[in-house]
Amino acid sequence: MLFQVPQFIEIEDKIIGPFTLKQFIYLAGGAGISFVLFRALPLILAVPLIAPVIGLSLALAFYKVNDQPFIQVLESMIGYTLGKKLYLWKKSPPKKSTEEDKERDEDISGLLVPRVTEGKLKDIAWSLGVNESIYAGEDRDGGLAEDDTKTKI
Repeated sequence: MLFQVPQFIEIEDKIIGPFTLKQFIYLAGGAGISFVLFRALPLILAVPLIAPVIGLSLALAFYKVNDQPFIQVLESMIGYTLGKKLYLWKKSPPKKSTEEDKERDEDISGLLVPRVTEGKLKDIAWSLGVNESIYAGEDRDGGLAEDDTKTKI
């Protein structure tokens, strides 16, 4: 069976004419609020209030800042404006170590952690039975073997 894999999944579908559903809702909301302001207020008061509503609805529908929708930029701006901006760093004095802490530190310091070097890693890789090692042609120190004619880049 063949299945069609969806392409362009990041692009929103055009639902109403050339607009996506979000764009249509922003534009319809701006037009609705503008109409209510026009009918409820005298013209001299309505026009200064309608202009920002139309500008905001157009920005929400079409404007992008750094490929981010304007609604996200507006949300971040409001969150920053209303959020706390005072950050204090208080340096706390170091804790005084108790005898229990000293005993625990001594127990931990007794652990041995093996150190693995590049040469040991090559030996382990070779001993695992890899038929063709990625280190073929190199000697143990990372240089080229004497019989190898390849140039190291």
